[in-house]
Amino acid sequence: MTSEPLESQPIPAGRLEGFAAEAFQAVGVPLGDAKTIAQLMTRIDLRGLDGHGIFRLPQYIQRIKAGGINVNPNIRIARETSSTALIDGDNSVGHLAVGEAVRVAMEKAEKCGVAWVGTNNSNHAGAASIYAMMPLERDMIGLYVAVGSANHLPPWGGIEMLLSTNPIACAIPGLEESPIVLDMATTVASYGKVKMAAERDETMPEGWMIDVKGNPLTDPKRAEEGFLLPIGGYKGYGLALIFGLLAGTLNGAAMGRDVIDFNKDQGTLTNTGQFIIALDIKAFADVEMFKRNVDGVIRTMKESPPLPAVEKIMVPGEQSDEKRKQRNRDGVPIPKSLLARLDTLAAELKIRTLV
Repeated sequence: MTSEPLESQPIPAGRLEGFAAEAFQAVGVPLGDAKTIAQLMTRIDLRGLDGHGIFRLPQYIQRIKAGGINVNPNIRIARETSSTALIDGDNSVGHLAVGEAVRVAMEKAEKCGVAWVGTNNSNHAGAASIYAMMPLERDMIGLYVAVGSANHLPPWGGIEMLLSTNPIACAIPGLEESPIVLDMATTVASYGKVKMAAERDETMPEGWMIDVKGNPLTDPKRAEEGFLLPIGGYKGYGLALIFGLLAGTLNGAAMGRDVIDFNKDQGTLTNTGQFIIALDIKAFADVEMFKRNVDGVIRTMKESPPLPAVEKIMVPGEQSDEKRKQRNRDGVPIPKSLLARLDTLAAELKIRTLV
């Protein structure tokens, strides 16, 4: 398991959640919505996905204050069939729009076996895996895809950034084993990891980014001088393109040059698109038997012989689950530089500081 960042202070998860909820309320988000967003953000941090949790709070608040997010949205179903729907997020905080999409998808999947629900007029919603995992509560498999909220990837062989990191997450339950949870960008690293590396004053590994001349870029503070690399070369570019078409273009959401860089533009509506697929296991198999078989696959993978230098073989989601347990016990490590920014935010909003 990776080590926690140096120069950080552990904060209890409950305090993180309370602080985020107070911050959202201070800028006009209704109490219920504020608590929902804060809970999802904290869940992200607990799983070690640090670039998408409390780290994003100042950015969300700034965007709300600039008029770029609607704090009193009318999130609604714009189109639907028995097994599909399109959710109009009404420019809400993305966590609310996607949360509603997951709810609708699960209800439809219970009737139809499988459901596909897309969103438009949404915003950045944090880490993909938390939404893919929601259907697990109803013995369902979840699959989630989003268009990223800024373009950091050019077409393969090009230099104009026309695609985002466009992540995918899938969650599959086990019976006694923890669920398999895949959460990955279509780039080698998400841009959130780049931002966190800059936050921690760390150097990026070669292979994350290159500059426009094709040279390795390892200083995250110079990230705007280059772009992220796709996973698997041209194959990752192809996935990013397909995911953008399905989560963006199909939903009438932004894609390509229409994507607004929410890191730089706080006021323009982003029209972010996402989709969630909920698959009811009992439509295909006996639920307990399927979960038991998943356990068997997991154990087969983990018990297979490792390379000499490998301590143990893991499955997707295992490391995040270990971090969740550790952070629930010891607190979420917040870099001192981020803690200072959150203190400044608290002063601006006239709420209690985090510590």
